[in-house]
Amino acid sequence: MTRATVAALYRHPVKSMLGERLKTAEITARGLTGDRRFALLDRETGKVASAKTPRLWRALPTCTAALTEAGTAITTPAGELLHSTDPGIDDALSALLGRPVTLSDVPPSDGTLDRSRPEQVLAAGQEAEVDADVVRFGSASPPGTFFDFAPVHLITTSTLARIAELSPRGTAEAQRYRPNLVIDTGDNPPGFVEHHWLGEELHIGDHLVLQVIASTPRCAVPTLVHGFLPRDPDALRVLARHNRVPALPGRAAEPCAGVYAQVVRGGWVREGDAVRV
Repeated sequence: MTRATVAALYRHPVKSMLGERLKTAEITARGLTGDRRFALLDRETGKVASAKTPRLWRALPTCTAALTEAGTAITTPAGELLHSTDPGIDDALSALLGRPVTLSDVPPSDGTLDRSRPEQVLAAGQEAEVDADVVRFGSASPPGTFFDFAPVHLITTSTLARIAELSPRGTAEAQRYRPNLVIDTGDNPPGFVEHHWLGEELHIGDHLVLQVIASTPRCAVPTLVHGFLPRDPDALRVLARHNRVPALPGRAAEPCAGVYAQVVRGGWVREGDAVRV
């Protein structure tokens, strides 16, 4: 596959919350402008709140965040509209999540988050207390960002179609996998094509150039309720059964879907832009 197009663009202003679909966006070395601009900090542990630990934070992806002229707007599952500039924003989010949190746009120095072991979550359920790994986030991102690993994440329509084909639900929603870009690769080659792009450059539109650096290991997040999308354990189970690959050379195989990329040359991107590998 040498040519494709941008099928969709997504921005997630608050880490682990649902985001917004865009028609056009600027991507710099710090990722898509406004993406993962904020995160919630757990006041009890000092760690970044992440739905990778569903027992504590599974309510996060039931909220939706969007950038507005007045700041970041957060819509709760009950339809309540909160703003990042509200004096009581921390109290409101703490009440919603059942833990004391602070909304912050400044990552803590030496920041970490907990990542529940996904196959234990599949076996024991999202409310179970399972083993978790402490992850130092953003190791392939510029300092001062809230990205899990690298500043840009993408997934192909080929991968989504293959997951849907293998899933009892017969569908796979891009939002569950939280990409910045969905790349339409058509029908050929089928299934998980982006894993073959490791080390390659993607030229998108007139200026943007990304370098693919790693496959994306999946945690329990895709299985959770995402806004109006129901819980779906098969969003991870399909990958555990059918696409276990090393995210990076030398690592053990794990369920993967999508890839991470760094920005070689920034630029604007629009739906429909050509993608050349």
